[in-house]
Amino acid sequence: MRNIDPFQPEHIRRLVLEFGSPLLIVDCARVRSQYRKLRRALPGVDLHYALKPLPHAAVVRTVVEQGGWLDLATTGEVQLVQSLGVDARRCIHTHPIKRDRDIRNALQAGVRTFVADNPDEVRKFRQYGERARLLLRVSFRSPGAVCDLSRKFGCDPEDAVALARLAAAVGVDVQGFSFHVGSQAADALKHVEAIEACTRLLSRARRERLGRLDTLDIGGGFPIDYLQRAADIRQFCAPIRAALAKLPKRVRVIAEPGRFIAGPAAIGVATVMGRAQREGHWWYYLDDGLYGSYSGQIYDHAHYPVESLRRGEPLLPSVLAGPTCDSIDVIAENLMLPQLKQGDLIVGRSMGAYTWASASEFNFFPRATVVAVNRTPGDTGSVE
Repeated sequence: MRNIDPFQPEHIRRLVLEFGSPLLIVDCARVRSQYRKLRRALPGVDLHYALKPLPHAAVVRTVVEQGGWLDLATTGEVQLVQSLGVDARRCIHTHPIKRDRDIRNALQAGVRTFVADNPDEVRKFRQYGERARLLLRVSFRSPGAVCDLSRKFGCDPEDAVALARLAAAVGVDVQGFSFHVGSQAADALKHVEAIEACTRLLSRARRERLGRLDTLDIGGGFPIDYLQRAADIRQFCAPIRAALAKLPKRVRVIAEPGRFIAGPAAIGVATVMGRAQREGHWWYYLDDGLYGSYSGQIYDHAHYPVESLRRGEPLLPSVLAGPTCDSIDVIAENLMLPQLKQGDLIVGRSMGAYTWASASEFNFFPRATVVAVNRTPGDTGSVE
């Protein structure tokens, strides 16, 4: 079979028959499509795919083959890209709080650009001198985002230049500033506010000659469709493009998309392993749940569109539950589904981000097998 469309029922059934269940089916053609959409929406911005939402080799390879860059946050992610032979000059390390061995491991691999957001973290780089460069992360609180990352990371804007002075004093080059307004942002207003503030910070720091100050990292947060449709990405990014156009030409702009690249590119497939009628509702127990691929409903506050592959029958009030012996392990209630049988398949859409990556094997139910398809033209699918 060539040109697999893993979002079509017949191809889903074929892949389950071949690889078993539960599955996370990653469509590398959609990874390419999402990357290209964002590249068109943010021309001139170097896109560093953030591995965190889906740290899978096929996705990393696909992004790199598209000319993309990578955003790493842990030693494990550094080791993954090393194993794939990725040029470390295409990577940045963006975790604001690092163990010394994390810094050493990244430097040994060839990564040179790191992120820091406080004086203690800046001082960790004193011993590495000219080997490392810093992006100083600035906090812009964004209560409108689904996940407000500036609550946990980033310095206050009024402290950013003082932090740059400290970096210069300990002999570390300040490459520029970074921010992340939060994940699944509702609109781009906070991006614009942050870009304008960081533009002023770059100007102030350059006047004091505190480093090369030639880079602005605008983070991620670009939204995707779940149960509700997100804004068209080109429309969403229009205010960002306008704000970036005011930057000096010497400033390189980078971004850290994760969810936008990976989220729409994968589906989760689970199998009904049993059923029961409770209080007038059919309960269907799947071989995947909140402790597995649906972990993003807890950790990422996401709710995935789910559907049955069974068609053409009356719809009944239904509950989808995960396989573990924990009562919290319920995926969705009050769904209208046909009456399902053991072996029927349930598909979750937009499940590429923060699903398999954050899944556990609680109760000894194994994580979903990842199947990557369309890795190259004519690819028929393979497990990695």
